[in-house]
Amino acid sequence: MLALRWVDVDLDLARVYVNHAVHRLRTGEIIFRTTKSARSRCVVALPPSAALMLREHSESEQRRRELVDGATVDDQQLVFARLDGSPIPPDSFSQSWRRLAGRNGFRRVRLHDARYTHAILLLKQDVHPKIDRERLGYSTIGTTLDIYSHVVPGLQDAAAQAFDTVLRGSPSKVL
Repeated sequence: MLALRWVDVDLDLARVYVNHAVHRLRTGEIIFRTTKSARSRCVVALPPSAALMLREHSESEQRRRELVDGATVDDQQLVFARLDGSPIPPDSFSQSWRRLAGRNGFRRVRLHDARYTHAILLLKQDVHPKIDRERLGYSTIGTTLDIYSHVVPGLQDAAAQAFDTVLRGSPSKVL
């Protein structure tokens, strides 16, 4: 998210193109790299509410830039940056997340836990694991299922029920 540039966002199609990651070196320097693997570079469909929020953020940034220095928002600029346009340090962002979560009653919730929750909620909504894998950038569906499927109760029961339905010859939804 911190490496996302406006060129990576298509608000008309509600898509984000994940191509880079941000890293803070031991020296404190912040650098951008391509993602760990080719599979990590992916296209993520945004929910309409997120696309709307990003559009509002883009318009707000445009107005702010015009007031501050008369410039416009450039496609290469970061979507989420400090006021001067410089990158937000990953550790600062994580600290802000923890404070926000704490103020809302969630103790010891890491930013990575939001990713975990996202994956679980999709699986619980019967979103195909391949889509979950693509959204999370994992290399295989197996990785996704190994990490997340144990928390979705009833998958074994649903599989047994579906198999029984097939054996009886009843038309029904099959996993």
